[in-house]
Amino acid sequence: MDNKEAAVYGQEVIAGRNPVAEALRAGRPIDRIFVAKGPRSGQLPGILSRARELGVPVKEADPRKLSHLCNGANHQGIVAMAAAKSYASVEDMLALAEKRGEPPLLVICDGVEDPHNLGAIIRSAECAGAHGVIIPERRGVGLTYAVDKAAAGAVEYLPVARAKNLAALVTDLQAKGVWIFAADMDGKPWCQTDLTGPMALVIGSEGRGVSRLVKERSDFTVSLPLKGRITSLNASVSASILLYESLRQRTAPLKP
Repeated sequence: MDNKEAAVYGQEVIAGRNPVAEALRAGRPIDRIFVAKGPRSGQLPGILSRARELGVPVKEADPRKLSHLCNGANHQGIVAMAAAKSYASVEDMLALAEKRGEPPLLVICDGVEDPHNLGAIIRSAECAGAHGVIIPERRGVGLTYAVDKAAAGAVEYLPVARAKNLAALVTDLQAKGVWIFAADMDGKPWCQTDLTGPMALVIGSEGRGVSRLVKERSDFTVSLPLKGRITSLNASVSASILLYESLRQRTAPLKP
């Protein structure tokens, strides 16, 4: 490798100024860009400006982290993480529900950080007939190739969108007639909750759960019983159970 210019490293990581600039110019889906802390010269300011124009999140990082991401390649102060697929919009999801003649069924992942968890949630959502999964732009894992692998191909069929502000997203969805259900230990039991209408299910992060503001703005909280000594379920397991309860109810609605 030329010591003046790094190249693409692997399927997911793009290291170096020219490779990142070309990826942006070509319209390749980029999940996020990491840039080294400190002064920026040469191409860097222009690359970062273009990234922000395209809505690609940019995060400062220690140069050692950049070296770790690209396995020691000459990153020249910038590393991009390629996305497995282009992101959709929430409007795309609502249009899909309308096209199918179904009430919207969405999943909001509030800070899910494990790619295997996010991939499993996307897989379950697609299998349960959901219309899309929404993730935060900056807090939580993005649509990486590790997520794609864990989703077992579901990202090819299910729209995934990013939101800059989940609390604002919740308010916007409510204005469109979508009810927000936050999965939380203090909620109403899942089997006693009507999940048949237009809804978005919020699944919190592995450690912190649903964030305070999103929980406060949600219309309902729903819980799963825990009879053992462990105090919580895996995020993707919780999502799967609740998604399939919604599917069951939509197929055979609850009796009064």
